[in-house]
Amino acid sequence: MREYWYTVDGDGRIFHDGSEIIDPAVLRFFVLGMQRTPDGRYLVPCQGEQNWFDAADTPLVVQRVHPHIDQGGLASVDLVLAGDYRERLEPATLQADGARLYCRVRRGALRARFGRIAVQQLGAHLAEADGNLVLTVQGRAYRIPVLAG
Repeated sequence: MREYWYTVDGDGRIFHDGSEIIDPAVLRFFVLGMQRTPDGRYLVPCQGEQNWFDAADTPLVVQRVHPHIDQGGLASVDLVLAGDYRERLEPATLQADGARLYCRVRRGALRARFGRIAVQQLGAHLAEADGNLVLTVQGRAYRIPVLAG
């Protein structure tokens, strides 16, 4: 069985042997095929090959967000990951860890970290209430828990 190793930088860019992978179809394939193994590593299997990913915390990084405004309020937020893969943010999955913001993606299967640009874009819609960050979507306020540690 052939194995390949990739690294993911802080902005979510994927590299193989020092070269950045830029093909959108390959990047979307990686996002859609990503699995977390029982020992905590990240793997994308493909036709008998194993593609391993090394990242400081998570190989999935939200690169941009697209907020949708309806009647003056935030109606929804679309997340954009590598390869222009898009999915709707589930606000109840938001978590903060220090200065980093995370959410669950792929129907809750994996954790994704918000990159710098995505944090700036989402920041315009965050508020503070009782010492907590809050994102209000469709009139419902979602408190963003801070992870202990």
